[in-house]
Amino acid sequence: MALTEAEHNIQNHQNLENLVDSGTYVPVLHVSEVSKSFDFNIMPEIKRNGGGRNAVASRSIHKVLDSLDLRIKEGEFVTIVGISGCGKSTLLNIIAGLDKPDSGSVTVRGSSNISDTKRILIFQEGALFPWLSVIENVEFGLKIANIPKEQRRAIVDKYVELVGLTRFAETFVYQLSGGMKQRVAIARALALEPEILLMDEPFASLDVQTRDLLHEELVGIHKTTRKTILFVTHNISEAILLGDRVIVLSPNLHRIRREFAIDLPRPRDPETPELYEIKRQILNEFEGDLQIAKRKE
Repeated sequence: MALTEAEHNIQNHQNLENLVDSGTYVPVLHVSEVSKSFDFNIMPEIKRNGGGRNAVASRSIHKVLDSLDLRIKEGEFVTIVGISGCGKSTLLNIIAGLDKPDSGSVTVRGSSNISDTKRILIFQEGALFPWLSVIENVEFGLKIANIPKEQRRAIVDKYVELVGLTRFAETFVYQLSGGMKQRVAIARALALEPEILLMDEPFASLDVQTRDLLHEELVGIHKTTRKTILFVTHNISEAILLGDRVIVLSPNLHRIRREFAIDLPRPRDPETPELYEIKRQILNEFEGDLQIAKRKE
């Protein structure tokens, strides 16, 4: 009996897990048993002491990640979704080396040394220098890395062209639209030849038309460069349109609730039965987390 598309995707994912278990598959990125909590100061508690009152400082520990394990293969485009507070950005910051886990490890090609690997994070705002031109922004990291000038220019020209900004190469960033700024941020990241490109809701502030256009361009960039991409978003449609695999994080479990492998060619239509069914299942996972959160209140 022929497998349905959903069953085929599940089988592919199980085959990948079997390779991992057999030791024949080595992920480019391995997040192993990572846990992270934050310590918050909360409003002082007023306690009576004889005839007076004393303010007693109080602290609260908020667990975000608990023994989370994630493996990503080279060239894979993985998207991460989950309701607010599930730890999406925290996980990305830990992978990027901007934050440290309380326990567990992050390795790229078996190395946990940040200086030996390049994990570049692109934020929603892009973090560009508005007073510099497109070329100067893309070149900035290469200068810091002491890349020779002629080599720098060749690299910059390559990636400025890749993101379609050659005509605007000398334009100051503050003169660009939001979508063009994000293209500059992507070019600057790619110029450093990262092992993994980390993207934290990079298109969230853009209008629908610009976001759709950048989806197409990012898919094209991924196809051309075959970079490993880890992409965080609140938008389920965005996640299933872009990802080879969609990871659903849970704020109640503090780890991965479910994964969906999507073995469909791009560009994709979110209204196709296969993607519609995956979106429905992800929404069900969200609803489950929301119901648990309400019971805890």
